[in-house]
Amino acid sequence: MRKSFILLFSLSLFSCAELQQVVNTLPQDGNGITNADIASGLRQALDKGIDKQVSKLTQTDGFFRNELVKIMLPQELQKVDKTLRDIGMGNLADEGLKVLNRAAEDAVKEATPIFVNAVSQITFNDARTILMGPDDAATQYLTNKTTNELYSRFNPVISNSLDKVGATQIWSNIISQYNAIPLTNNVNPDLADYVTQEALKGVYTMIAVEEKEIRTNFSSRTSDVLRRVFALQD
Repeated sequence: MRKSFILLFSLSLFSCAELQQVVNTLPQDGNGITNADIASGLRQALDKGIDKQVSKLTQTDGFFRNELVKIMLPQELQKVDKTLRDIGMGNLADEGLKVLNRAAEDAVKEATPIFVNAVSQITFNDARTILMGPDDAATQYLTNKTTNELYSRFNPVISNSLDKVGATQIWSNIISQYNAIPLTNNVNPDLADYVTQEALKGVYTMIAVEEKEIRTNFSSRTSDVLRRVFALQD
């Protein structure tokens, strides 16, 4: 009885935060998986997604030939595309789409160091929450951590790229010809902002593809840490 009292008294001297800190250093399951292991596994999974999927987007046709992320016209210009195709100017419309996707392919080259930095900052608590979350929990984490910085890096690159490949001239030609058609309303969208937003969606879409693959396909867990950690959420 005396020993029990002393033990309870000793525990009362610790704050809840201190006790949780102690718990966080202990193995978390029967296989000896610690929070450090979980964080390492999540970092590996995200690094793999960045290396395997995001790098594809930087290649020629990385966006344009990928139906998951191909950038189509903004809503206000879809009628432009349809009208041009209806009057036999499909080639011009196709060229307009291509330059938007080329601009995104150029911009995504700026993403890797930003993602690597965000991945390195995953905490133990982040890692366990992400692991036991939905199939895109890690992607959601990256989205929250990197969207603003990626936008600021993507937007000037996309603006320059649109100029470099002649997109400004191409779209000026497309819009001018569309606006000259009787009974149409003039349009003038901010294409650089639109392409930037679509490029960001494409990047996170591809990371989510790889994250789901690792979560659901055992053969995609290519290291011991990945196999041990993701076995916890199976």
